[in-house]
Amino acid sequence: MARKSDDSIVDPEGFERAFTANFRTIHQFLSRRAGSAVADDLTAETFAIAFRRRRSFDPERGALLPWLYGIAANLIGKHSRAEVRMLRAYARTGADPVLMETQTDEADGRLASAAVRQDLAAALAALTNGDRDVLLMIAWADLSYTEVATALGIPVGTVRSRLHRARARIRAALGGDDPTSVREESLP
Repeated sequence: MARKSDDSIVDPEGFERAFTANFRTIHQFLSRRAGSAVADDLTAETFAIAFRRRRSFDPERGALLPWLYGIAANLIGKHSRAEVRMLRAYARTGADPVLMETQTDEADGRLASAAVRQDLAAALAALTNGDRDVLLMIAWADLSYTEVATALGIPVGTVRSRLHRARARIRAALGGDDPTSVREESLP
């Protein structure tokens, strides 16, 4: 069932409700992926594209939020080199550029998990864009397999195989630790 903000995004008032209901969620996702400075522009671009394409949104095919994540993922794909550079810098230095920008974590928490986070950042940087998109949409956006498939325009089976491959690579990079036990607060 579609949420109220999904019902009629075609009209300007409906789109405004959808924008208000989903802006922060999309911005947080993009901020974690590309840093807050780039996320501002990418979020604005995501909603500009959504507004231009709002008549093509079909609530029968899925909810609005996965559709918006799909637009955001396509934009991240265009900016993936910057994302990989950010992850590699974090893997080298241990300084999380997103946390440095927002200053939301306590210093003790950053120090305690720095080594795992560096290894994780390096492993994320080494993933293909498609594998990274699937893993982070599930881990950070808490989307279902079906929602990720809708967002990325791929079959659910592809979501499952990409997630399996990404988890295996992350697990290997973390010395055999299960990546599903690493929650958002541990991710860069």
